[in-house]
Amino acid sequence: MAAESAASGPEATQYSQKELTQKAQEHGLDDTIVDFVVPSAGPQSAKPAQALLQAMLDDMDGDFDAPKKAFQATSSANSVVIDPSSLPSTVGPSDDMAVDASTSQPRFKPLDKRNLQEVSKQYRKIMVTPNRFNPLKQAWLKIYNPVVTHLKLDIRMNTAQRAVELRTNEYTTDTGALQKATDFIKAFMYGFDLDDAIALLRLDDLYIDTFEIKDVKTLHGDHLSRAIGRIAGRQGKTKHTIENATKTRIVLADSKIHIMGSFQNIKIARDAVVNLILGSPPGKVYSTLRTISARMKERF
Repeated sequence: MAAESAASGPEATQYSQKELTQKAQEHGLDDTIVDFVVPSAGPQSAKPAQALLQAMLDDMDGDFDAPKKAFQATSSANSVVIDPSSLPSTVGPSDDMAVDASTSQPRFKPLDKRNLQEVSKQYRKIMVTPNRFNPLKQAWLKIYNPVVTHLKLDIRMNTAQRAVELRTNEYTTDTGALQKATDFIKAFMYGFDLDDAIALLRLDDLYIDTFEIKDVKTLHGDHLSRAIGRIAGRQGKTKHTIENATKTRIVLADSKIHIMGSFQNIKIARDAVVNLILGSPPGKVYSTLRTISARMKERF
């Protein structure tokens, strides 16, 4: 029955996709509507779209609002259709953010020196080697006084663990005091004189560089002993010459070499020691140091 009623009704003119597009343009439909209802996604979506556009063209009787109504009817209930002609073509001037000039700036009480340089609780432990235990006991008062008096730190000797322990307290104001004290005690453990090690507490541009002979060249037995002898020289002459020329302090502890001084001076002294390890004669190293020393005097 449904098929008979459909057949008895008036037959609509069937158009192809190209003809539908031309018809829509002749009737003044917008290009966006034509593109929407005649998609190019594939044959499955093209047939319903062609039927929709054909129905729109059949119902048009000169009223331009008809395709708009049909288009809006096909959209979902939640969609919003915006007419471009209803939008304003000009944009109003944007106002700058208003700032209240009467607002006063906040005022805070200045911090005192203790709160400004507040130091958190910190703790360090420096192990004492067996060969430096007796020298540490003999020079304990000279080590104790600058650490407690000038750096405001707590220090004690842990005889059970054979270690020197450092910690900050409520009177410590320098944030780098603990590191300075650690470097000072380590320098004494390396074998530097106490007067030279105290310089680490007074000057900020002093450092300690440590390396081994095997880092430069692998030597064993008598070859290693001869390399150490070349660095030290007869009665320490070569070592003292390098120290005086570069304004550094050098400690030979078996195959380890410790150099204390500024960054630039440490580099010059290390190059001289490396040349001696590699086999350069002391006379050549002396001439190089004299040249560098003359340049440093001219520079300063």
